[in-house]
Amino acid sequence: MIPFLFDFLPMEPKGLYHWVALSMAPGVGSILFKRLTEAFGGPEGVFQARARELERVEGVGPKIIEGLKRFHWKERVEKELVSLDRIGARLLTWSDEEYPPGLKQTYDPPPLLYIRGDIKPQDQIAIAVVGSRYPTTYGKMFAERISLGLGQRGITVVSGLARGVDSDAHRGALAAGGRTIGVLGCGIDLVYPPENEKLFGEVARQGAVLSEFPLGTPPEKDHFPIRNRVISGLSRGVVVVEATLRSGSLITARFALEQGREVFAVPGNVDSARSAGTNRLIREGAKLVARVEDILEEISLPALAVPGETPPKPRLTEEEARVFSALGNQAAHIDQVIAQSALPSARVSAILLSLELAGHVKQLPGMRFVKTGA
Repeated sequence: MIPFLFDFLPMEPKGLYHWVALSMAPGVGSILFKRLTEAFGGPEGVFQARARELERVEGVGPKIIEGLKRFHWKERVEKELVSLDRIGARLLTWSDEEYPPGLKQTYDPPPLLYIRGDIKPQDQIAIAVVGSRYPTTYGKMFAERISLGLGQRGITVVSGLARGVDSDAHRGALAAGGRTIGVLGCGIDLVYPPENEKLFGEVARQGAVLSEFPLGTPPEKDHFPIRNRVISGLSRGVVVVEATLRSGSLITARFALEQGREVFAVPGNVDSARSAGTNRLIREGAKLVARVEDILEEISLPALAVPGETPPKPRLTEEEARVFSALGNQAAHIDQVIAQSALPSARVSAILLSLELAGHVKQLPGMRFVKTGA
């Protein structure tokens, strides 16, 4: 029998006590958690069950039973709930209406989600954008461009808040004024990588940051494949931008297939190891993505913005704005843009490519450029 619960905690944490306790039980993963709670009507019933009742559940052996019966985690659970409240985060369980229904329907959804921010009904229409932690310039620009387009159309962008493509995906969605969800491979009280502290806060304010790991859990290598099933489970499909043959992004793609989600891949240079994984996905049947519409067509969503809403203009850096303004309303030769912007030619070329990938500029024959719609 579990020791009597502490009385000074608010009502909601009291209700969560057994959920947190069972999630901390040694050897109890998400699948066994589900079997146990289904067998005994919830986490509290698991701790109240007799040993002979527990051993009837598939996967429960003597070590699991001993761990459940030697319950001495009151202080640990108490600390977890108090710390959670202190950092402004909260917990979602399977029984909460806010728990993402798409994720809940997967084979092994996390019984608990630590969350900063909010999950909203529109997040049920989401696309994951993942890829290399060390992308090429092309990969970075494409990840931001595709996420910008998704955000402008009211589609939530899901990624892992990691370096590289993940960060660019979140930034693209934020620039569009859209919603984005970051899924962590560590505790929600930690920012990893540390340079993403500002981005972490922006994602939490304009969407949500999620983790299935207890507070203080370090970003260990084996945690990231575990979190990848959550990224795909939250999404209608997964877009892989750049990936080597050993990339964790391919694990996310595999989870997507197992969960019945669509898999998309951005083609890359056939001689580049960073695109070897994405090119293989395409050979194996993944949908090739060159523009946002390729995704929308596959998941049966309109290629237009949300009715009644005008997509917000993307934020441009100071240099991008100078180049964009130098184009005027008529097609301009690149030499004219260089002269008008007063920027180095190499920098102007790179910015024009970025603007073209983002859909703001179109290149015409003879190295001439024009604003789209001009």
